Amino acid sequence: QVQLVESGGGSVQAGGSLRLSCAASGVILSSYCMGWFRQAPGKEREGVASIYNGDGSTYYADSVKGRFTISQDNAKNTMYLQMNSLKPEDTAMYYCAMRWWWCRELVTGNFNFWGQGTQVTVSS
Repeated sequence: QVQLVESGGGSVQAGGSLRLSCAASGVILSSYCMGWFRQAPGKEREGVASIYNGDGSTYYADSVKGRFTISQDNAKNTMYLQMNSLKPEDTAMYYCAMRWWWCRELVTGNFNFWGQGTQVTVSS
């Protein structure tokens, strides 16, 4: 089993920054993809970004390109999401997720393990 624990959420004003972390523990294979998703009230959970630990390749949703940066520390099995130039529409619960092997399309059905989420609130 894999446990994922997110941290770093909070409340900021528009234009501010936050850095989310996701620590993975348990039985972890050598090849995996980690992703960030978010879910606003009344909306479906959507993919934000993903990263493959094998070669560090990344993917971003169009809505966050140029503002968010995903990274990882393989030695610590930890993933990060640096969020800059935050907008009120970024307000959501942010979830960390993991799947074995390479990254596929960034949709919830392609990920097997999930964290409990961390709240991000951006005020105007």
